[in-house]
Amino acid sequence: MMYGYAWDLTTPLTYAASILPILLIGLTVTLQAAAAGFALALVLGLAFALLRRSRIKAVALTTAFVVEFLRDTPLLVQLFFLYYVLPDYGITLPAFLTGVIALGLQYSAYTSEVYRGGIEAIPRGQWEAATALNMTRWQTYRDIVIPQMVPRIVPTMGNYLVAMLKETPVLSVVTVLEMLGLANMIGERTFEYLVPLSMVGIIFLLLTLICSAGIHRLEKVLPKAGIPLR
Repeated sequence: MMYGYAWDLTTPLTYAASILPILLIGLTVTLQAAAAGFALALVLGLAFALLRRSRIKAVALTTAFVVEFLRDTPLLVQLFFLYYVLPDYGITLPAFLTGVIALGLQYSAYTSEVYRGGIEAIPRGQWEAATALNMTRWQTYRDIVIPQMVPRIVPTMGNYLVAMLKETPVLSVVTVLEMLGLANMIGERTFEYLVPLSMVGIIFLLLTLICSAGIHRLEKVLPKAGIPLR
């Protein structure tokens, strides 16, 4: 895909300008993978957190084991397993989808603990009051728990979003052409690595600063007492 590009190595600035369009293509892949992976982590993490609170002991214990397994094994191992082992059993996934699933599974273990902490931070008296008012479990979560939980978990969830964004370069090992993977390919063809790798580092720095600023802004906007859902 890069043979049609002409790279000007005259000066670092002209070289950087000539490779920037390629890195921006990789940036798009990076952002897509991080967004899709984080969305998956949010959904799976909430499911894991609720299942761990199940009154059925077998369900709670099994979920706890799955969460610990995902959290205590490296992302790279999970990625290799999904991409290289599953095809032996007839399950072949596209590289990008494999990367998204690996990121989502890994970080769902972390987000589930954030959800669990947010749920358990709700005072016991409020749970008892909901029971006294004959509220269903869904009504309790919808009207009492979630509105108070969200402002409390936003900072930690934001940290995990930034961490996931910085881990997307790992996907290059399964041929996902994200930003760092493209920078390495450019370096291999031009024998000049300093400029492309430096540009990737600067872009990641800008991305994390933007994400951090957005998270801090969201923290200030959300009411501390909880958000109304209806």
